[in-house]
Amino acid sequence: MNRPATKEPSGETRGVPESGVVPASETKGDLPAEPTRPREWRERKEEVLTHGSPSHAQSIARAVVLKDEGVFLVTQDDGSIPLQGDHGYGLYYRDCRFLNGYELDIEGAAPEVLASTTRSRYEGIIELTNPDLCTLGGHHLRRNLIGIRRERHVDGMSCTVHDVLHIRNYSNVVVEIELGIAFRAEFEDVFVVRGLVTGTQGQVRAPSWERNELYLAYDGQDGLVRTTTIRFSQPPDHDGGASVRFRVRLPEGGSETLGLVMGLSVSPGETRSTALTVDVDEVERRLQQETSALRARAARIDTDSLLVNQVLDRSFADLLLLRTSLDDHSYYAAGVPWFVTLFGRDSLISALEELPYNTRISEDTIELLARYQGRDDNPWRDEQPGKILHELRVGELATLNQIPHTPYYGSVDATALFLILLARHAKWTGCLDVFRQLRPNVLAALDWISTYGERSGIDGYVAYQSDTRSGLVNQGWKDSGDAIVDERGCIVQPPVALVEVQAYTYLAKTSIAEIFERAGEATRGAQLRREAAELKERFNRDFWLPDRGYYALALTGSGPARVRSSNPGHALWAGIADEDKARKTAEMLMSDGMFSGWGVRTLADDERGYNPISYHRGTVWPHDNALLAAGLRRYGFHTEACRIFEGILSAAMHFSRYRLPEVWSGFPRADYGVPVRYPVACHPQAWAAGSIPYMLAVLLGFEVDGFERRVHVTRPLLPLPLRSVELRGLAVADGYADLAFRRTGTGHIDVEVLGTQGDVEVIVQNAEDPGAHEVPS
Repeated sequence: MNRPATKEPSGETRGVPESGVVPASETKGDLPAEPTRPREWRERKEEVLTHGSPSHAQSIARAVVLKDEGVFLVTQDDGSIPLQGDHGYGLYYRDCRFLNGYELDIEGAAPEVLASTTRSRYEGIIELTNPDLCTLGGHHLRRNLIGIRRERHVDGMSCTVHDVLHIRNYSNVVVEIELGIAFRAEFEDVFVVRGLVTGTQGQVRAPSWERNELYLAYDGQDGLVRTTTIRFSQPPDHDGGASVRFRVRLPEGGSETLGLVMGLSVSPGETRSTALTVDVDEVERRLQQETSALRARAARIDTDSLLVNQVLDRSFADLLLLRTSLDDHSYYAAGVPWFVTLFGRDSLISALEELPYNTRISEDTIELLARYQGRDDNPWRDEQPGKILHELRVGELATLNQIPHTPYYGSVDATALFLILLARHAKWTGCLDVFRQLRPNVLAALDWISTYGERSGIDGYVAYQSDTRSGLVNQGWKDSGDAIVDERGCIVQPPVALVEVQAYTYLAKTSIAEIFERAGEATRGAQLRREAAELKERFNRDFWLPDRGYYALALTGSGPARVRSSNPGHALWAGIADEDKARKTAEMLMSDGMFSGWGVRTLADDERGYNPISYHRGTVWPHDNALLAAGLRRYGFHTEACRIFEGILSAAMHFSRYRLPEVWSGFPRADYGVPVRYPVACHPQAWAAGSIPYMLAVLLGFEVDGFERRVHVTRPLLPLPLRSVELRGLAVADGYADLAFRRTGTGHIDVEVLGTQGDVEVIVQNAEDPGAHEVPS
C-alpha cells in the first residue's frame, strides 16, 4: 500500500512529526505501550467514545472564529476568552488549548462591543468603547468617548496570533486611562476541554517575565514542552503573574497603538517561539496571496439572489477556513472547536460536496487517508487491515496512548466513502493516475468490506460490534452513544448493520467497478457489479418493513430498528433503493413528523426515542439533508429536493454571518419562527458548510464525465428564490465550461454555454425535451 515516508518538519515542532503520529506499524516502540488488558482498554474507550454529546463544555454558539492551518482562535464577540468558567473558547494548536483565558479591561471594567466581524479566515476586527467609569485621576469618563479598534491576525505558518489595539480619544480633553490584559494558560488536551477526560497530565509552570515578554509553559507527561510566549510592543507599566497593565495618555482627539504577538510552540526541550518579530503587514500580504491562489483554482458561482450569494460566500469562506495541511496534503478539518483534525467520514463527505467546485482537495484527501489505512488487527484502536481511519489526534493524551486516536478506526462507513470519492474524482477529472497509484489501497479497502465488514454478525452486511463495557460505541455518522434506538426508544444491541452503510457499500462497488473497467480490468469490474446487484436485492428484501412502509434504521442483534429516521434517505443518494420503495421513502422523509420546516430531522418527532436537543435523535443536520436532497433528486422527487434546499437556506438566514452550524435542534418551524440552536454545535463545520453549494449543484443537474470530456445537464432546477445562476470555471478533465441557468417566463430553465476550453461538450436534457442535445458554446 502507498505510504509516503515520514519526514521531519521544520519550525517550532522540531523533533515531533508533522502529523504528531504515524501509523502504528511505523512507530513500534516509539509510543507508550497501548493498554493490553481488555477491561482496561474497554474502560478507557467507554470514557471518551460513548457520550451522547460532542462536549460537556458551555455553549459557544456566538463565537468568533479565526483559523489558519492548525492554529485557531475561538473568542467571544468582544475578542476575549473568559478567565473563568467551563467553556470551549480558547487559542488552540495540535489538540491543545494554549490559552483558556484572555481578557482586556479599561480601568477594571469590560469594554463594550460596538462591532465584531471577520474579514477572512485569519483576520478579525472588533470595535470597542468604554462604559461609564472613573479614570486614574479620579475623573468621570462618560461612555463612548474612548474607541478601541482591535485588529487580529492568525498565522499558521509561524504559529502566531497578532493583536493590535488602536486606542483613540474622541473627547475634547486629555484623558489618562489604564488598560489591563490578563491571560490564563492551562494547556489542556482537547478531550479535557470537552469534558470527556478529567485531570491534568503534566505540570503547568508559573508565568515568567523577561522585559516585555511573558512566558507561559507546560511540561507534558509525553516529554514535550508546550509554550505560549507573549511579546508586547512596549514594556508594561506593571506586570504580575499572567497579567499586565498599561497607562495610556491620550491628548484630545489623539490616539495610541498597543500591540502584542503570541507565539505557540511544541518541542521536546526548552524552546521559546522565535517567530515573534514577524512583520504583521508581511503576514497579511502572504495570507492574502495564499487565499487568492486557492480561490483562483475553484469554480465560481453567482446568482441573482443576494441571500443565496451571501450564504454561498460564507460556505466557501468556511471551507477555506477549515482547509488544513498534513504531510504536504490538504484536507477539510471536520469542525471548530472540537474536531479540528483529520476525520475519515467528515473529510470525505466534505470533499464530495466540494467536488463540483474543486477537485484538488479530493485528491489530497484520498491520498492522505490512504497513507493511514489500517494494517493490523488492533482492538484498542478498532484497526483492521484495509480500514479507513475515523479520527487522528496528536495531543498529549494521544501521544501517551491514553486515547485510541493514533489514529482511531472506529468508523464503519469511511472505507466505502473512500472508494466512492476516489471513483468520483477519477470520473470528474478523466484521469486514472490516482487510482493506479492507490490501486493496492483500493483492493485493501474492498478486502476489508468482504473480510471484516460483511462478517461482523449480520448475515452478509457491513456491520459493527460494540467493544465497550456498557453503552454502545456507534460507528456510523450518528456516532453518539445513544444514537441508534428501536421503537421503544431503547439503545439497540450489537451487532449493528446500518441502512446507509449498505447503501454506501453498493455505491462504492458500482462506482469503483467502472474505474476498474476504465483501467482495463473488466473481469474485476464485472465481479463488483454482480456483488452490488446481489447486495441490492438482499437489501430491499431484508431492510424493508412492509407493514411500516419504510426501511429499518438498522438490522441489529435485537432485531430491526423499526423507527422513522433520516438514514434511509442515504439509500436514495446511493441508488440502492427499488423504485417503489423510493417513493414511500420520500413520503416518509417529507412527512410532518420528519420535516421540521428547517430540514429533515434525524428521527421522527413521534418516535419514543425522539429528543429535539439530543445530538442525533431528532436534530437537523445540514449535510444529512444535502444527501437526502440529492437522493430525492436522483429518483425524480424534484419538488421535495427543492423544499429541503429552501428549508436549509431559510435556516441559514437566522445564524450569525449566515454560517450554518453542524446541527440545530428539531423543534418545528411553526413553534418559534427561528431554528433553535444546538448548544455545543461546531461552527464552522465542514460538511455543513458544503451542504448549500452541493445541493445547488445537484439541483442545477450537471454531472461531469472527464473521460468523455462532457458535462451532462439533466432537468435543471432553480429553487426559490433563484431565477438565474452563472457557474464559471467548472472543471472538466483538464478543460472547463462556463454555464448560465435562467428561468423563462413559462418556468422553463434555459441553459446557456458561456464558454468552454479544452474541447468540452455540454449535453442538456430538460424534462420537456426527452431527447438530449448538445448546446453550442
